[in-house]
Amino acid sequence: MEAGTGSLLSTLLGLLLLSTPGTRGANPALVARITDKGLEYGGLGSLCRDYRQQGHRPLESGKVGATGEPRAEERRQGGRADPIFSLSAAAKEGLLVLQTELQKITLPDFTGDFKIKHVGHGHYEFHSLEVQNCELRGSSLKPLPDHGLSLAISDSSIGLRGKWKARKIVKLQGSFDLNVNGITISVNLLLGSDPSGRPTVTASRCTSRIYDVDVDLSGKVGWLLNIFHNQIESKLRKVLENKVCELIQKSVTSDLQPYLQTLPVTAEIDDVLSIDYSLVEAPRATAQMLDVMFKGEIFNRNHRSPPASPTPMMSLPENKCKQMVYFAISNHAFNMASRVYHQAGYLNFTITDDMLPPDSNIRLNTKSFRPFTPQITRRYPNMNLELRGAVVSTPLLNVSPGNLSLAPQMEIEGFVLLPGSTPESVFRLDVVANVFASLTFNNSKVTGMLHPEKAQVKLIESKVGIFNVNLFQAFLNYYLLNTLYPDANSELAKGFPLPLPRNIKLHDLDLQIHKGFLYLGANVQYLRV
Repeated sequence: MEAGTGSLLSTLLGLLLLSTPGTRGANPALVARITDKGLEYGGLGSLCRDYRQQGHRPLESGKVGATGEPRAEERRQGGRADPIFSLSAAAKEGLLVLQTELQKITLPDFTGDFKIKHVGHGHYEFHSLEVQNCELRGSSLKPLPDHGLSLAISDSSIGLRGKWKARKIVKLQGSFDLNVNGITISVNLLLGSDPSGRPTVTASRCTSRIYDVDVDLSGKVGWLLNIFHNQIESKLRKVLENKVCELIQKSVTSDLQPYLQTLPVTAEIDDVLSIDYSLVEAPRATAQMLDVMFKGEIFNRNHRSPPASPTPMMSLPENKCKQMVYFAISNHAFNMASRVYHQAGYLNFTITDDMLPPDSNIRLNTKSFRPFTPQITRRYPNMNLELRGAVVSTPLLNVSPGNLSLAPQMEIEGFVLLPGSTPESVFRLDVVANVFASLTFNNSKVTGMLHPEKAQVKLIESKVGIFNVNLFQAFLNYYLLNTLYPDANSELAKGFPLPLPRNIKLHDLDLQIHKGFLYLGANVQYLRV
């Protein structure tokens, strides 16, 4: 299979720029590091309100297919949920669900007898309690070392309305409003991974506390208010606290876990490549960060075969993390993609005369090639030539501190285009091109530029006698520097979008090049619209 002349090196570096996320238990090719600063950003409660105001609905149970595949809407949007932010997104979605479900809870009636001095015995009943509003505020996520995440909700409130009636000498009745304030909720979210490599979550150690209950009764019944505070308030607190934790457990089991199961573990990159970004192990939590390790195996989408070599271990920096998120991308991900392209013949190319710059003094015909090999015009007078190039072995990206480079080794074969006959091979050349690359990131995409050195040419075989290698080397470098590399850089300058959720913007970008991997840090801004 052949590609256009601009596709060779642009494709190679394009693979490097892919921001997509080694077998379970193996080393990952991509690690997403979410710091405590990133988890706490903005407060989950405020983000939830923004999320809801933009028309997003909470997750609904039963919207996940039996196979755990994305819902129809997600497939229409490309079928990809961003795994880097999915855990935080799941928590945000879970809060929306919890807030919605709290407004649906049913509360028991509270009845009992009382005795009032100078009045005697009586009977009271507080009934038909309904939740009118619920606000979950002051929410935060923090890493829970060795387990997952700790979700804390503070300064939240629930408003209720109900009816009361009492019988002493006469029967009295009315309504009441109840404001439950200072609600705090704490729950641990234990993170794991299932056999398919999708993340799992379970709730553990849920506690809920209420610090203030304010009741407003209709009518002049101060004595009934005293009864409420003395006999009912503690019962109501306990019922509400238990209801909250029951709903959290239900929300995690019925909503968050199915949500995580919608995350695809493979995705198509193009017509040739797919990527497996299942988890290689459960997310790792320390006091300052959460590391999510993805397999990152790139394979031929039409014929998957085991990778040629295991993914090397990445030693991530342990210094203090200043940014909210970090992405570590192993050069092994690039090299796997490069190997697939090479095996599929995608790195082969053809150069014909119409591809040369119009002002080139050398054309691809036998007359113009006389300075390279004098005999070619005598044997093939006034005939066109074609150059076919193929990468001999998989070009491997070398990532070392401060440096990105690759040295593709190519073989170029010259053919004479015989009229009405099969092209005839007349020479073969070995070409080595050393290329350095630079990357530039902005808030939504990454761009690149190639900085090539002069290609070195050696003669493998000539069927037309003497061949001037140095002159051909000069011609080839002229073509590479004036046509192929500019075309490749033009494509790379368009940039490759970073796989970010909608309304997420990155800023304060920090790219570090370490031995064997790239390390990109960024702060996150949630755009409120």
